[in-house]
Order: sequence, then C-alpha cells, then structure tokens
Amino acid sequence: MHVAVFGAGAFGQNHVRVLRELQDAGSPVALAAIVDPDPAKAAALHAKYSVPVYASVEECLAARSSGLQIDAACVCVPTSAHFDVASSVLEAGIDVLVEKPIAATLEQADKLVALAAGRHRVLQVGHLERFNPAITAVEPLINCPMFFEVHRLSVFTPRALDVDVVLDLMIHDLDIVLNFAKSQVVEVRAVGLPILSPKVDIANVRLEFESGAVANFTASRVSTERVRKLRFFQPRQYISVDYARKDVLMINVDRTDGEPSPSGVVKPPPMFPIPELAAGLSFDKPIVVPGEPLRLEIESFLNAVRHRSRPRVSAEDGRAALALALEIDHAITTHADRAALSHFHI
Repeated sequence: MHVAVFGAGAFGQNHVRVLRELQDAGSPVALAAIVDPDPAKAAALHAKYSVPVYASVEECLAARSSGLQIDAACVCVPTSAHFDVASSVLEAGIDVLVEKPIAATLEQADKLVALAAGRHRVLQVGHLERFNPAITAVEPLINCPMFFEVHRLSVFTPRALDVDVVLDLMIHDLDIVLNFAKSQVVEVRAVGLPILSPKVDIANVRLEFESGAVANFTASRVSTERVRKLRFFQPRQYISVDYARKDVLMINVDRTDGEPSPSGVVKPPPMFPIPELAAGLSFDKPIVVPGEPLRLEIESFLNAVRHRSRPRVSAEDGRAALALALEIDHAITTHADRAALSHFHI
C-alpha cells in the first residue's frame, strides 16, 4: 500500500517517520510521497527519505498520471486547511486519515462525511488518544461511568494557533469521554480566556449527559507543566489514567485482597510504595500493552483500508467531537459576553 503524507510540520513528520519504520520492518506499506510548500524542508525530507516531495496537493495528485501510486494518505496540514486538502484527496479516490479535528466547521465535516461515503472511501480521524495503550486497557472495564475529571495542560508553543485550546487540546478528551459515556450531552457550561494568543488558551468545561453522568474538563496551553490525566468513577470503582505515562490505576470497593475485582483484574504485587487504604478498598493495576499511539493509529487505518472496514475512529466520531467542541466554544463566548471579559483579549 502506497501512502502519501500531506503536510510535514512537526506532527506530519512523525507520520512520515512511522510509515518508513513500518516499511523498513517489512509491513506491506511504502511511503510514496510527501507534500510541503517549504523548499528547505522539502529538500531535507527528500534527502532523508528518498521519496518525491511536492510543493502542493495539486502537484502531487497530478503526478499520478506520470506513474506515482497513492492508495492512502495522511492529512496533517493545519486545521484551517483540513477540508480543502482532505476533500481533494477523497475526490481523487484515495482513502484518508485526517488529523483531528476533522474540519474547522460542522458544514465542512458533513461534506467530508458525505464525500467519503459517496466515493466509498475510508475516512479516519486522528484522535490519537483512542490508541493510547492505557485507554485500550481501560475500554473493557467501562461500566456506567458517572463522573469524569480531566486535565490536559501544556506549555505554550507557537504551533496550532489557528484554533483555540478546545479544538487544539481538549477535543482529545471530548472524544474519549463521548466514547466512554455513550450518552447525549444535555448541558454545557464553560469559561475560557485568551492569555498569550488571540484565541482562548485556557478553558474549563462542565458537561452533563442524558444518563446523569457529569464531566469536568480543564485544558490549558499556557501551563508551567505538562499534565494529561483522566479520572472517572463508576459503580464500586475509581479509575485513573495517565495518558503520558500510559498507566492505569484502579481502586475497587468491597473486595478482599487477592480476589478478582469486578473487572476480572487480579491485584498484582505493588510496583511502588502506595498509601494504606481504608478497609474495603484495594488497588489494581491493569496490564497495559506497550505501544506508540501514532503507530497503532496508522496501523489501524491501514487495516481499515485493506479490509474496507469501518475505522476505529470514524468520520462520524470526528464529527461528534467537533460538534461538541464548537458547542463549548459557543458557551465560552456567551459567558465572556455575560461577564464582560473583553479586557482579557490581546
């Protein structure tokens, strides 16, 4: 399978790297081409990977008439260009993995969903945390979660400033919680502030679901530390996920030591000192199978392309996460108007 990468920024280059690693490891995949308008970057990529590097999407697609083979593509351009690039590639009959969010607007997302369906193309959205080994380990344990607490904090960088922190960072966790809660959102409360950019850089959100579940999210791209954690409570169980460490900790209620927990996970010997728990509480550490999330994501995409199957993160999933993110943005704007927060804007 010949795969092109459209957009070779910081994250796009990771897609290039993983594809070449898969190729070198003997997987039935080949890095076919790269698209990036920066001449210096293009020259460096060509020298490193010995594949053609094109300055535009049009130039790359036109090269197919001269023998360039492209079966699938990773679209890693800025969010504002997702629709234009992904739609051009889909119209060319090529399967697409587009980075999150699926598009900048719901209208664009709907057009991409319809285009992929009409052309019978695979369209997967790059919600990377779905492939985090810690999340994969937790998914079988989900049993009516009722309260989520999520923190995603990063230090400031000049990347991805074409969108706010909700579409840049929080959308990862919105996708995960939507997948876990499996219920419609019925209430959104949100506050957000611009700090170092013209767009919202820090946000706090409270969601309530039709099931009665509640979720609190904090996302910041102006923090002094990097934190990526998800915690949730469900009947007789508390689960904490550290995305960065790819680690899961469970506390179970009313379980005697050494007996199977409600999830079927047997308590292992402690790997590090842990505090004493009250009677009736016990720790579990589910087994987490190591793996690079991006590699797992790309492998899943290639598998969906080969078997013409629904991708693990479908275009509809990406559309749902975008719809919620945009609803949150609207709530942030409404709150800012009500609280007269215009003096925070730079």
